[in-house]
Amino acid sequence: MLLLSGFAPLACADVVTYSTSSQTVTLTGLGVNSSGQGQSRVSWGACNFDGANTTCTVSAVYTGLGGGAISMILAYPGNGQSPLTAISQTPGSNLVFFNLSAGSLVVRLTPNSGAPVTFYYPNFTFFFSTQTCTGSSACSVSQVGATPGATIAGPVNGQFDATPIIRTSQGVITASGYGAFPAITSSGWMEIYGTNLGTVPSQVWAAGDFRGTLAPTTLGGTKVTVGGLPAFIEYVTPDQINAQVPSGLPAGPQPVVVTTAGGASVAYTITVNQVQPGLLAVPAFRLAAGQYAVALFPDGVTYVLPIPVAGVPTRRAKPGDTIVFYGVGFGPVTPAIPAGQQVTQANNLTGSLQAFFGGTQATVSFAGLVAGNVGLYQFNVVVPNIAPNDAVPFTYSLNGTAVSQSLLVAVGN
Repeated sequence: MLLLSGFAPLACADVVTYSTSSQTVTLTGLGVNSSGQGQSRVSWGACNFDGANTTCTVSAVYTGLGGGAISMILAYPGNGQSPLTAISQTPGSNLVFFNLSAGSLVVRLTPNSGAPVTFYYPNFTFFFSTQTCTGSSACSVSQVGATPGATIAGPVNGQFDATPIIRTSQGVITASGYGAFPAITSSGWMEIYGTNLGTVPSQVWAAGDFRGTLAPTTLGGTKVTVGGLPAFIEYVTPDQINAQVPSGLPAGPQPVVVTTAGGASVAYTITVNQVQPGLLAVPAFRLAAGQYAVALFPDGVTYVLPIPVAGVPTRRAKPGDTIVFYGVGFGPVTPAIPAGQQVTQANNLTGSLQAFFGGTQATVSFAGLVAGNVGLYQFNVVVPNIAPNDAVPFTYSLNGTAVSQSLLVAVGN
């Protein structure tokens, strides 16, 4: 048997084993690349051109995860040659990895009961059950790939790993636009990165996903727990989840687990701090001088920046102006508002926030959660009497502890 692997090695859980397909998979050799690896073009299954796109499908029955039918589906624009190629993992190896230059490659499970589920990271392994080989003295995947025009073809069986996987390096961080810190806090926001995290291409929560004012704990079939408690999911794709951390977590290491129709991920251990504050500072506000905070004037449309930005009203702040910052992870408010709740009442931050422009302390006239939002803080800050400077360092501390986030604000006169 010859091995044809998908994008990554199989994990040890939630593996679907599928039987020999009646449809043929063909690898046609393209020659070696600069690394000496054999390259092949992959064609498979029954293909249909609808006048705009070609869809090719290999189907089989499977066991595991309820049993049913499994389909590997390649779709690409036009009706030309397959954009799917296979490259030997190492020269001479029969283990290959797919490369898709156009279109999409997905796996769809149609269980014996329940709705079909689509996986956008087709982490599967093919074995040729029987094969025919032409144009090559050695009938191996790697040798066929190294021989232009040679082919190896036949029906396949194999396995598909549906397990959600949280990546091991920075698999969980606080919201990237608010500092991207490697630790989280109760009621703060986090981002999770990996594969098979969602079975929808992309979904953002909508009004219909809420139960009254309570945010959803399931979105697009994906669930997340932190320390065993359900998180509130705002956004999900196959490789990213944005979620609000549940309330009431004790400080210290806690497991993060993602669950989909493909099973539960291996737990990712993340540190939970009592607070993990971060102010909004997006990449678009990184200018030559450094990273500017996202600060707005009270009109809600004009940003505090030293230079014009296309389509965005901007101007420098002046001493005495009140400007507005936004943040996450700043801790409890009074009256208390738990995670997952849309804010419907006036409130104030329980902790003490101090803000500084170039070392000069500013007055914080308001600090609390934003009405109509979930877990988003607003801070109204009065610019102190300082000299004009297009790149004033803006620093802040919470409860007397400085936060390590390097930000700038433009101050004029």
